Amino acid sequence: MLITRHGLRTFSTWEFVLVSLFFRLLPWEYAIRNLFRRPLRTSLTLAGLTTVTVLVFVVVGFIRGLERSLAVSGDLHTAIIFSLGMGENLEYSSIPMRTSDLVPASVSGIRKRYDQKYVSPELYLGTLVSAAERPASMGLVRGVTRPALLVRRQVEIEKGDWPGPGEVMVGRMVATKLGATDGELGIGRRVVFEGRLWRVSGVFSAGGSAFESELWCRLDELQQAMKRQDLSLVAVTLGSGGNFGDIDLFCKERLDLELQAVRETDYYAALQEDYKPVRWLAWLVVVLVSGAGVFAGLNTMYGSVIGRIGELSTLQTIGFARRAVVVSLIQEGMLLAAAASLLAALIALVFINGGTVRFTMGAFSLRVDSIAILIGCSVGLLLGFFGALPPAIRALRMPIVEGLKAV
Repeated sequence: MLITRHGLRTFSTWEFVLVSLFFRLLPWEYAIRNLFRRPLRTSLTLAGLTTVTVLVFVVVGFIRGLERSLAVSGDLHTAIIFSLGMGENLEYSSIPMRTSDLVPASVSGIRKRYDQKYVSPELYLGTLVSAAERPASMGLVRGVTRPALLVRRQVEIEKGDWPGPGEVMVGRMVATKLGATDGELGIGRRVVFEGRLWRVSGVFSAGGSAFESELWCRLDELQQAMKRQDLSLVAVTLGSGGNFGDIDLFCKERLDLELQAVRETDYYAALQEDYKPVRWLAWLVVVLVSGAGVFAGLNTMYGSVIGRIGELSTLQTIGFARRAVVVSLIQEGMLLAAAASLLAALIALVFINGGTVRFTMGAFSLRVDSIAILIGCSVGLLLGFFGALPPAIRALRMPIVEGLKAV
């Protein structure tokens, strides 16, 4: 019942629920004051939640970086031609050298600029590379010609020049891949692979793609060093009137060459499928880390709630419902979790975003983007909620009389 200027008014069921739920809650500032009344416990809980959330950011940044590196590596208008039956193993592919001449002569619609067709014959392999007298590590080497810059449009030379005789151009992630420093692979420094000493002529970037983990040298010199006269692949960029079906038809008609063609975007999409178990494993790590964070939060909140049984019983005695006390305890946990999430996001953006990681395919940068921040902060808030709920319910199950005796 409610007394108004116009007389008595009866509450509906929903109004009664809303009034009992919202107007009998503890004041918002009560939860805030409780956090500052126990600065040591609050600081330790905040540090624990922040650490767990930062770990989540690291794993999610790894997943997002791997996905982006593969996603930006392919060009929708570029097709790659390599050995039949090689799957995604381009380093094991071997096709005749004359393929680079047969393709532009037989296929129409290839993009052209100043009578130069966008056709790049390439020799691609994984081999041991030594830099600055460090132990040799597995590196990725690509023998190319000048048209490679036309086909690989994302590649830009940031420092130095195109490699000349006895020279090599390194991607900006090569140092990470080889476990060296950027200075040890600077212009004028030396690297060793395939039994030869090579001088670094320049450094290139490729928009975060997989090419940034590679060393590029002249095709003819790599063939001489390896004593090979074949190619690994031929990359072709189609013009506005080009049709991938023409390239596919050429490969199927030339049975003597044993070729297959695939769009570059489809090739890297297939690589993403190959790395799906790695991504699932990373998500499992996120779940395990989050679970550890929940148990850490439970332990801390249990200690906090059990030490306040008398206080919680007193609140019930003066008229606050148990659900109001539970909501107040959840508010405390959510406030801590929100602060920890913001702090972890700041740490991730400053120290984790852009960090480099070695991987089987090369190296890539950790990526803390909007999706990573959304996932990380959501996990942090969930830790605060689920960490506060069970101990609050357990403490409030105790009879009020017994709780008052603890005062």
